[in-house]
Amino acid sequence: MTVPNKILSALEGEQALSSREIAELLGLSWSTVKRHLDVLMEAGKIQREREGRTARYRLVRASAPRLQSMPAQVIASDLPWSSESINLRKSLLLPLAMREVVTYQRDLVDSYQPNQTTWLSPDLAETLEVEGRMKGQQPAGTYARKVLEPLLIDLSWSSSRLEGNRYSLLDTERLFKSGITDGDLDAVMLLNHKAAIEFMIDAVPEYGLNSAVIRNLHALLMQDLLADSTALGSIRQTVVNISGTTYFPTQVPTLLEEMFEQILDKARQIKSPIEAAFFLWVNLAYLQPFEDGNKRTSRLAANIPLMLYNCSPLSFLDVTPHDYALAMMGVYEQRDMAMAVDLFVWVYRRSIKKYGVMLEAMGVPDPVRLHFREVLNEAINAVVRDRQAVGEVVAGLLLSEHEKLQFEPLLQAELDSLALHNCARYRLGMRQVQAWIEAGRPR
Repeated sequence: MTVPNKILSALEGEQALSSREIAELLGLSWSTVKRHLDVLMEAGKIQREREGRTARYRLVRASAPRLQSMPAQVIASDLPWSSESINLRKSLLLPLAMREVVTYQRDLVDSYQPNQTTWLSPDLAETLEVEGRMKGQQPAGTYARKVLEPLLIDLSWSSSRLEGNRYSLLDTERLFKSGITDGDLDAVMLLNHKAAIEFMIDAVPEYGLNSAVIRNLHALLMQDLLADSTALGSIRQTVVNISGTTYFPTQVPTLLEEMFEQILDKARQIKSPIEAAFFLWVNLAYLQPFEDGNKRTSRLAANIPLMLYNCSPLSFLDVTPHDYALAMMGVYEQRDMAMAVDLFVWVYRRSIKKYGVMLEAMGVPDPVRLHFREVLNEAINAVVRDRQAVGEVVAGLLLSEHEKLQFEPLLQAELDSLALHNCARYRLGMRQVQAWIEAGRPR
């Protein structure tokens, strides 16, 4: 039975249930249930009573679904959907009994030939790359690092919101400053995103796109959100049905790892960073290699090719959960990417516009700072975390005397501006920085 049908069965009684009660009843993750609830509401199958923490859901007993007879222009949201997407959207809103039950089709990946097969129009991908690429030759990850502070909030908030998170953008900013969760799972989800993005920005320029990076992203994103901690970064071992064949737990890890590695290998071969980002985003979510958290992992992973080519990051701002869910369902149920393409292009252009303006306002990157980037990180950690004196730190660096003369003023300036809101770029914890500030900024 599909997840939507399981939810409808759970709601057969007269009592309204919360999303968490449904998740516990079905043995599913809350985020998975929440996504399907949004789609079922749009289809007119269920209704929500109350909002926020007290929200409850019950079946709609009326005979006609709410959206079945609506014209195409009403069904389409503010996002500029193509006619293909509107038709796909209408077919996804048909009653569940009228839609085909499908399994994972590995041919979607097997048949894809990097730089020959394209899921985005080559002209469109090239245009987006030109629009989004950073000017000049800079080390990989420079663009993302330059806009790190807004990116941490934007991508963490928007990705979490697509999982049903209740925090506002302003609440997210406050949370990142305090770092205090008080046992709130929504707060944990947001802080996990922040940690995963910080890891990605540090790891991708050094390690590129590989299995360990993606698995660590998953482990960070799902920390304290999975009942079994051994599932963090691990390929799932539940029964799966691929291309009509059922595979049992002893067979699953090998098969899923094979598909997982094939996706990464083909993504590495794709020359266009835009096509590679789209390919990763769709395929990691479609394969669902992990027990939970696959979609949030796919959203962050889509940024890896963009980082390697110094293109604007992709933050998924302003995408509604039901639009996102339907775009994914188009791939899952029909292997039709029309909605996914429209959504990706629309949201990436918004990211380009936002971060491009920020980058222009910052001016040309400082070549001295870029040259000393890793050394600066090491030195600031020594001063703040280990409480070493600046003179002692500089003297111990493997730099020439001329470089030390250049480096020390840069280090002093960075220490002057170091605060809770910008410490993540140096891999420092906010509590460490707060303690250093309260001690009088010793150096």
